[in-house]
Amino acid sequence: MKSKVYLRRYWQLYALIALPMVYFIIFKYGPMYGVQIAFKDFNFFKGISGSEWIGWDAFREVFANPDFVKTLRNTFMLNFLDLVVSFPAPIILAIMLFEIKIVWFKRLSQTILYIPHFISWVIIGGIVYQVFGTQSGMINNMLANWGYSAIPFLSDKNYWLVTYLLAGAWQSAGWGTILYLAALTGINKELFEAAEVDGAGRMKRIWHITLPGIKTTVATLLIINLGHMISIGFDRPYIIGNLVVREYSDVLSTFVYRVGLESGQYTLATVVGLFQAVVGLFFLLGANYASKKLTGDGII
Repeated sequence: MKSKVYLRRYWQLYALIALPMVYFIIFKYGPMYGVQIAFKDFNFFKGISGSEWIGWDAFREVFANPDFVKTLRNTFMLNFLDLVVSFPAPIILAIMLFEIKIVWFKRLSQTILYIPHFISWVIIGGIVYQVFGTQSGMINNMLANWGYSAIPFLSDKNYWLVTYLLAGAWQSAGWGTILYLAALTGINKELFEAAEVDGAGRMKRIWHITLPGIKTTVATLLIINLGHMISIGFDRPYIIGNLVVREYSDVLSTFVYRVGLESGQYTLATVVGLFQAVVGLFFLLGANYASKKLTGDGII
């Protein structure tokens, strides 16, 4: 009875929550019907229901494929290095912006930092090739004019890895800064004033007030990032990568593209996608459990 009264009183709230629920049901849970392709010899003309069951054969074929092992290794490596390089960047930028007292300079800096997040990776890839290209890149043209040899930013796997990580940090840092600045504005200003009166310097205020104040946000975003350790976007490694550095740039998303779309082996592509989802779930749950044990904060 109480639930019916509550529903009638706050039906607007239930109507609002119904819209995202419908979205998730249609576009997130509905496509799960296609997961059974991983256990079938999928025939495009027969459809999902008409294709024959093959059990775990496709999984054995994928796991025995040396290209899958290589792309799995590269996915973990790039995501781990991305976590090391890109995850601290927005925290540092947000703290620096929070400490700036000149309003116009702070707003200008925020705008400059936010812009890369809204630029397509296709455009960023073009910028990367224009700046770091071996033959026609701006940096190597300047080095040639000064009498130095060209640096193979995009044709040597180690240089390419550094370029890949820096481009990712530049593109993502602005969006992360927004999240941390929102958390910083929620910290009680009186804590900073009291610390300043007690003689605490800027670094001590950051260490004892600012960082503990955003601890929950840091833990939440870290858990989400760890949950994505096995999944990686297609556009960034595909656009910046090339055949010369394929030893590092070939990841699970590009493997699925080659196997699924170029070769038409939809069963194998579905197997890789299902594998990513299951392993990603374990990473997410494991990171959440560890975060709760170490910091007391989690998302579940």
